[in-house]
Amino acid sequence: MSIHPEGENLRKAAKWISETLKYEAGKNHAKLIEEACLKFDLTPIDAEYLSNFLKNK
Repeated sequence: MSIHPEGENLRKAAKWISETLKYEAGKNHAKLIEEACLKFDLTPIDAEYLSNFLKNK
């Protein structure tokens, strides 16, 4: 069973982070999450999801 994020902005942020890491593999994950939160207007709960998403990648 897979858990998918709710909300279009969170899905877009997860996709954006994945794409960014393809080209900038060494980029700091905390910085990526911060940028995604600002870019996609995410909540702290969304940021926590993205943090877990990156840990499980």
